[in-house]
Amino acid sequence: MVAQKGKDLLLKLDPDGTGAFVTIAGLRTKRLAFNSETVDVTNADSAGRWRELLAGAGVQRASVSGSGIFKDQTSDALLRARFFEGAISAWQLAIPDFGMIEGPFQITALEYAGSHDGEVTFEAALESAGALSFAEAA
Repeated sequence: MVAQKGKDLLLKLDPDGTGAFVTIAGLRTKRLAFNSETVDVTNADSAGRWRELLAGAGVQRASVSGSGIFKDQTSDALLRARFFEGAISAWQLAIPDFGMIEGPFQITALEYAGSHDGEVTFEAALESAGALSFAEAA
């Protein structure tokens, strides 16, 4: 992947479960991380006492985080409601020239901040709550 504009990495929510995704807030920073736990199957017969891992057995997860400003009251209300309900909703993360990650996520953190001479900002963190799909960019 060649250099891309960070503003083109978009976080979208399906607010009513119909498959119509809307971009959430004016995210200034965004981050997507994939993680996979390992399953250690090392035993007394392991060659040279080197650790052995079981392929395909660990739990996979994705974390999404971002910070920025809300573009309108609707965006603020959508995030806030999902956080306080503990809701699991369908989300998309569009990565330019790479593809689209889609699946269920839960908001695990929602923070607000502001200074006396600036705008109110927020930070949100989401954790995957099921299988994710990936579609390559065309």
